[in-house]
Amino acid sequence: MLVYLRLFKESFSFALNALRNNKLRTFLSLLGVTVGIFSIIAVLAAVDSLNRNIKDSLEGIDANTTYVTHFSFGPSDVPKWKRENFESMQYDDFKFISKNIPDIDACAYGWFGARETIRYESEAMSNVNVNLSTNGIYRISNLNVENGRFYNDVESISGSPVIVLGYEIAKGLFDNLDPIGRKVRIYGRKLTVIGTLEKVGISTVGDSPDEQVFLPINYVRKFKSTKTKNQFLAIIIKPKENIDLDAFENTLKQKFRVYRGLKAGEINDFFVSRFSGFVSILDALIGTLNGIGWAISLFSLLVGGFGIANIMFVSVKERTNLIGIQKSLGAKNKFILFQFLFEAIILAIVGGLVGLGLVWIVIIIADNLATDFKFILSAGNIVLGFSLSTFIGLVSGLIPAIAASRLDPVEAIRTGM
Repeated sequence: MLVYLRLFKESFSFALNALRNNKLRTFLSLLGVTVGIFSIIAVLAAVDSLNRNIKDSLEGIDANTTYVTHFSFGPSDVPKWKRENFESMQYDDFKFISKNIPDIDACAYGWFGARETIRYESEAMSNVNVNLSTNGIYRISNLNVENGRFYNDVESISGSPVIVLGYEIAKGLFDNLDPIGRKVRIYGRKLTVIGTLEKVGISTVGDSPDEQVFLPINYVRKFKSTKTKNQFLAIIIKPKENIDLDAFENTLKQKFRVYRGLKAGEINDFFVSRFSGFVSILDALIGTLNGIGWAISLFSLLVGGFGIANIMFVSVKERTNLIGIQKSLGAKNKFILFQFLFEAIILAIVGGLVGLGLVWIVIIIADNLATDFKFILSAGNIVLGFSLSTFIGLVSGLIPAIAASRLDPVEAIRTGM
């Protein structure tokens, strides 16, 4: 055992001396690996950061949340021309589902995607996301009121002229003023501010609640029709916990089919989608991005690996005479093999560490520049970068090291001379 430890130590020492004596060549070899490791870890870190931010944005929404809509969130077997003729969800549909479907914890009817200008005296904010919904959206979306309150069931049903502001909207319109009880103008009408929401932060998927306002959909239904096409009208259901979701969905479909008068054999003129399905689509997208990142970055790694292999072959040729002398003095093939193999591995590891260091610096800078988007460099990516660089060094240096270890000492000395 001691013999092998001594062999490793001496081989490692020879490798370090060889790298110190050829600084320019070492630097060029390091550069290739550094670029390769930086590319792949930077891409993976960016995808991980995107994935983490998306998951954080969706964290407050129950994965079992179910959407009943007249359009499909994903691919559908229903022809497009049929889907375009489906009737959008109406308030009566919402009332039927909320009263007749069992095991519902919370239910809401919403008209999403509307954007309007909201004004308070001389202040105005344009292109604001207006969330028109019944008060059930408060429980389903896990919103938290900071000041005041959310509109109640009575205000929701009667369509009271009240409004709840997201954090950024309240700050933009009122600054340091208390907005509760003040009148804002939207749709050319005045509404009373009854609440403001706690700050949530940036949302990677859609607008953050900070940048939205919430008001009863029945208020807007008094002067705007919901029977227009291309509108995002949906019934959102939060099922009770620990129920059979498949059975719940089947019951929902069957009863809603009967309510809509659909006969046996006719296709559903509505879609029932779980939020978990949307999450699965996002996971598939993240996986695709990871795959693309790997495919692109592997080219950089190959370049770095070929660079090390090329340098190692040059190194073997330059030190052929020294190899012959070492072997004639009794150096074993293993010693020569490890000497060059360690040289390649050290090159790759140092290059990989530099690449990881550059990724870390870039992430710190990006994290400081970004306000709410969080960049991460996970321990898994650090280990991956270190492992990849070691593997590149091992593979790139193996053939030159074997070639050096098999040199005949006499021929090596003669060739070197």
